[in-house]
Amino acid sequence: MDRIDKKWFVNALRKCGALKYGDFILTSGKRSGYYVDIKAAITRPNLLRIIARGMAPHASGYARIAGVELGAVPIAAAVSLETDLPYIMVRKEKKEHGTQKPFEGEMVRGEKILFVEDVVTTGGTLVKAILNLREKGASIDRVVCVVDRQEGGQESLNGIGVSLYSLLTGKDLLAAA
Repeated sequence: MDRIDKKWFVNALRKCGALKYGDFILTSGKRSGYYVDIKAAITRPNLLRIIARGMAPHASGYARIAGVELGAVPIAAAVSLETDLPYIMVRKEKKEHGTQKPFEGEMVRGEKILFVEDVVTTGGTLVKAILNLREKGASIDRVVCVVDRQEGGQESLNGIGVSLYSLLTGKDLLAAA
């Protein structure tokens, strides 16, 4: 399933400003020797297309793609176009007005849904989103992300019966530093 030249892709992320090396404080409060801002990559059609093509093989056997707002929605749309599968835009928080739906798009009870994500660190946002869709009847057992920082996300997802696959890992990014 590995359809991406990792070395080339890491260099492309660095060139577009999506990957920076230095001393950074992450949202979790942890320090890191690198920072990944995938939004700098997914706003470029050539890199978004490569991401979608790298993720598309993981969608075999699934009925839909899902992505949590904000960063995963363009990825979900691109994978949807690559695979011809419909997609769902999942909210981080249920909207408090109108229909109060936790997601936009159609979902049929029991459907297998592939979650896509930009960067996975601890997996907290994903776990919450997956459990929310499962409450609505979705069958979810796999997430594919652009970067797994390898900081507990896989373990969090495994804890709810979900496998994590990534195009790149933190190890890949550190090896290229």
